Amino acid sequence: MMFGLSDNKSPEKQAALMLSALGNAHRLRIYRLLVRAGPAGVSVGDVQRHVGIPASTLSHHIAALKEVDLITQHRAGRTIFSCANYDLMDGLLAYLTDECCADS
Repeated sequence: MMFGLSDNKSPEKQAALMLSALGNAHRLRIYRLLVRAGPAGVSVGDVQRHVGIPASTLSHHIAALKEVDLITQHRAGRTIFSCANYDLMDGLLAYLTDECCADS
């Protein structure tokens, strides 16, 4: 199963990159906030208020999640919203559980 990153990485490599991006406590907290928010997402300002980190640090963490396509962003007027990429999340979870108990 391919996850859909823009390059031709193997599924193992793609999964490893996504899990690595989620391997930081701030990024995991941001991602879980976005997953809870639903498809409309959360404004970057609200993410910052919930997570309580400086804007420059937040930008770094959002960029890391965007780099592996775990989140997307869209603009509404002057406000930027971040959204979880649910299809990619579902693909990652399916990849991780695809062979669950296959050897039992």
